[in-house]
Amino acid sequence: MPSLKEVKNRIQSVVSTQQITKAMKMVAAAKLRKSQDRIIQMRPFAQKLNSILRNLSSAQLSDGDNWYTQVREEKKILIVAVSSDRGLCGSFNSSVFKGVNRLIDEKYADQFRKGNVTVLTIGKKAADYFGKRKCTLVGDFTLMFSSLSFESVSKAAEFIMEAFKAGQYDKVELVYNEFKNVATQILRTEQYLPIVPPKAENTSSANQIDYIYQPNQEEIITGLIPKSLKVQLYKAVLDSNASENGARMTAMDKATENAGELLKQLKLTYNRTRQAAITKEILEIVGGAEALKNA
Repeated sequence: MPSLKEVKNRIQSVVSTQQITKAMKMVAAAKLRKSQDRIIQMRPFAQKLNSILRNLSSAQLSDGDNWYTQVREEKKILIVAVSSDRGLCGSFNSSVFKGVNRLIDEKYADQFRKGNVTVLTIGKKAADYFGKRKCTLVGDFTLMFSSLSFESVSKAAEFIMEAFKAGQYDKVELVYNEFKNVATQILRTEQYLPIVPPKAENTSSANQIDYIYQPNQEEIITGLIPKSLKVQLYKAVLDSNASENGARMTAMDKATENAGELLKQLKLTYNRTRQAAITKEILEIVGGAEALKNA
């Protein structure tokens, strides 16, 4: 049985940990409200813009301007992994890592063996994880969440688009957590480039849409599509940010509850140890008194 001092020190340690997890839960809850509002407001715009993007992607332009729909032989692959900068958010980051590994194993195993799979990390945790596994990393967007804005995400999107346009990569995949609610995040794997055309069953309805281009079709399409790609990446990063805060809030709430349960057990152990020590002292006193009486 541990000593009273050992149990008391452990109780103080658990109390301190519980205070920290409770404070982190409150901070995550405050951040969650803001990030949740941002992604909820962003989704309708991003979804509508993505729908327009897919319809316009079939427009007949010159080969130089139609680079974003060029389907090439998949020799060089770029995977964009969106994680967090900090831990203590449950399985949030590990789900992204598993998603990227599963994507490589199932679709790009041959390219990976040849060293033709590159990972662009958004978030420090992804950079640390894939860096330790000797994956080819590109870009420096690890601390984007410290000052998250459309401008900072646009730089990453421009880097990806320029690399794809230059032929450095034949396909770009996006792996991130989509925010559903505080307790649930859905891992998403999406093709970012080349742009996926509308599905066959939706082609007829898509072709019925008659857009009016002003000043002209080519200028509108070549200007709109890069902006739409930036918006899609920004939406994914906002989804990931809201998911991170929700996962951290849930993890810290569970940690606080676990600390409370552990405190109950430790206090019970402390009381039992204290009672045992008192009983031992009483027995020693009684034994000593009996020894003096019989002396």
